[in-house]
Amino acid sequence: MPEELKWDEVRSLARRLSEGQPFALTDEVRALLRHTAPQVAMSSEEVERALQQESSAASLVDEVARRIRVGSRRLSRAINESANRQDAGDIRGAREPLEEVLAVEVVPHYRSIAQTHLDALDDPE
Repeated sequence: MPEELKWDEVRSLARRLSEGQPFALTDEVRALLRHTAPQVAMSSEEVERALQQESSAASLVDEVARRIRVGSRRLSRAINESANRQDAGDIRGAREPLEEVLAVEVVPHYRSIAQTHLDALDDPE
């Protein structure tokens, strides 16, 4: 069974930070970051260093949320462009946006989705 994504919680925390709400590095926040940061390709060493202070932990929240947001947008645009090209009968062209995502994306979940879409282009059904 895939690991549970708690990305909505991270996005909510990042939004509160951006609104200037107080940030407390609680055990719950530490657990959330230890769970989610590796899901966006951050090392446990990076996470543990960041969890030493509230300011660096707040920066970690921002970076995790940024990777989720940027990767999601990148993937959505690629899937949409790929589908448009496929609908136009350009299968080779449909591969390009997905391959471009795979060349730069670090978030394993998004990489997996892009690869699945790319594989589907090779499956004639």
